[in-house]
Amino acid sequence: MVAPFEFFDRDDDLEITRQHLPHWDQPGKTYFVTFRTADSMPAHVLRQWHQRRRDWLCRHHINPDRDDWEDRLAQLPERFQRQFHETISREYHRHLDDCHGECVLRQPDLAKSVADSLHFFDAEHYRLGDFIVMPNHVHLLVGLFPGIKIKAQCRSWKRYTAGEINKKLRRSGRFWQVESFDHIVRSVDQFERLRRYIAGNPQKAGLREGEYLLYRFDGSP
Repeated sequence: MVAPFEFFDRDDDLEITRQHLPHWDQPGKTYFVTFRTADSMPAHVLRQWHQRRRDWLCRHHINPDRDDWEDRLAQLPERFQRQFHETISREYHRHLDDCHGECVLRQPDLAKSVADSLHFFDAEHYRLGDFIVMPNHVHLLVGLFPGIKIKAQCRSWKRYTAGEINKKLRRSGRFWQVESFDHIVRSVDQFERLRRYIAGNPQKAGLREGEYLLYRFDGSP
């Protein structure tokens, strides 16, 4: 199931850039990506979550202002990594699953616009893994081909789908939050955990069939 996907390698070249979040680029690797609608999380909720994440990292002697804080987190004992993801990471995704905002991606035709965009360059720019289009956000696994950078690819998906969705809604303006979350997958085990998370997301959010769009990678070339 994981044959087309390559994972983080400490010995490979690594480029780190930052906006509000750090973004790691390593050629040909697999990413877990989340992008969300512009109205998906109230500003005060996001500020509080950022502060809680900052406090947790500082308590564990990790400087949250460093671009390599994720790498330092990965060097902590496994029980601390699990604690971080079961509290801080899970809280962020729980806020998304609360379905703040209009949640227009509940509409099947709008969710399909996102899915069609993700599939468009599959096997040309990247190998598309599992993904889910939730009412106000998207999670996906994607293995990039060499020469493709995750920030540029996310911008491309969001620019195209924002235009298509705004056209269908007969409106204009920003549809997606500007910055996406991206994480280089560290291992086969993490890859499989993320697949399970994606598949289980609708049930955790209390969604009914037809209120989300789930795609499962079947291993086909």
